Amino acid sequence: MAKTIMIIDDSASLRQVVAITLHEAGYEVQEAIDGRDAIAKLQGQKVHLMICDVNMPNMDGITFLKTVRTLPNYKFTPIIMLTTEAGEEKKKEGQAAGARAWVVKPFKPDQLLVAVSKLVLP
Repeated sequence: MAKTIMIIDDSASLRQVVAITLHEAGYEVQEAIDGRDAIAKLQGQKVHLMICDVNMPNMDGITFLKTVRTLPNYKFTPIIMLTTEAGEEKKKEGQAAGARAWVVKPFKPDQLLVAVSKLVLP
């Protein structure tokens, strides 16, 4: 059975590029337009990994990280931050909130898939 990855990003074009990359690698993909949408869509279902932007309306990525870590089903779900934010301070904030990896946009699909394959839950 394919593993499910949720992409959380307010950019439809970026979600599409990431989804195509993941589909081609054999993953199931769910999409959310921001942190609030992602929380609403999770509802206890099994997600093996999440890929999340930092800068989004309604609920940004760091707030989403902190929120999702309080939910028992997702406390240990690996989250990769995919963002234009390259500053050390944001990275530290993300790691403190529970991010497992930090990929800076624009990204190479291969680079993203290496991170995904290392972190995705069994």
